[in-house]
Amino acid sequence: MTTPEPARRRRRPPQGDDEQPGTRPARKTSASKRRGVPGAAAAMRGAAEQLSELLGRRPESVSSLKPTDDGWEAVVEVVELERIPDTTSVMGSYRVELDEHGELISYERTRRYSRGMIDRLGG
Repeated sequence: MTTPEPARRRRRPPQGDDEQPGTRPARKTSASKRRGVPGAAAAMRGAAEQLSELLGRRPESVSSLKPTDDGWEAVVEVVELERIPDTTSVMGSYRVELDEHGELISYERTRRYSRGMIDRLGG
């Protein structure tokens, strides 16, 4: 009969003098979160949902999103005319501007194309 091995203790990482055991240092928040500007994911959802409400059509995707001095600018792809096969459906690209609170302040259609169309480089 063998004797059981004693239980091993796990090592704890060294802690600073000012930290309490079991606590984590506070995360740094980005400047945009402190000012109340929505993050990228919230801005994408907001752009798609608000444009859908105005157009009465469901957005297909958000193809670009970038921060601006006053909020966000997104390009949202929308099916404007459904056709069979769906590669011939007519799509619209809309530039959407959101303010610092994520509210839609303007939009405009910048392009109209069939879904199956591929952009060519240099053309």
